[in-house]
Amino acid sequence: MRKADRLFQLVNLIRVHQPISAQRLAERLGVSVRSVYRYIDDLSLSGVPLYGEPGRGYALRPGFELPPLSLDEDELAALLLGTELLTRSTGPALAAAARSLLAKLGAALPAMPDPASAPLRAPLLADTQTPTRHWDALHDAIRHAQAVRLHYLDGQQRASERLLRPLGLFYWGGKWTVGGWCLLREDYRDFRLDRIQHLQRVPDPVPLPAGVDLQRYLRHQALAWQRAAEQ
Repeated sequence: MRKADRLFQLVNLIRVHQPISAQRLAERLGVSVRSVYRYIDDLSLSGVPLYGEPGRGYALRPGFELPPLSLDEDELAALLLGTELLTRSTGPALAAAARSLLAKLGAALPAMPDPASAPLRAPLLADTQTPTRHWDALHDAIRHAQAVRLHYLDGQQRASERLLRPLGLFYWGGKWTVGGWCLLREDYRDFRLDRIQHLQRVPDPVPLPAGVDLQRYLRHQALAWQRAAEQ
């Protein structure tokens, strides 16, 4: 990443999360704390109104505005491809949000190319279309900390019913899975969306047990995949 891009990213992080410590900035940027201090000095010398709050971190003086958004050719290509992937593989609600985002950026960026002429594409093929009829309902349940009752058909065509508190949706290049905490098995589980026969939302929020969250689910799955690879 160019230094100018790194400095822009640093200013934006401070603007959004202020006050924010040098350690936290280093973690978000993937650099050392010493590098963050150098970047802060460079920004201060260039006139960016930064100041430090002892024991809290860095902040920007009121009234500071970032310059207009500017994207290079590769960033624009990544934006267009990512938006098309979202519209092709998620539910109607997020697909509509992706198209709306693209329209807003197109109005703000004079150099935005026509999406129809982009050379990097995510075509929708009839024989590989991902079933996403439950995507929006699961996404909404995650957002509102709700559980869902699944009627599920596994790979051996065995039917089961599960009560799941979903934690995340994961795309595997053609298939989506939902991962979460199974309230019946009291353990982490994941299910393929295309095998869900029926889904019913539990109306009220369902709290998770202590120590259960998305990051622990991801670590649990990573260990399971590692053990499977070693067998």
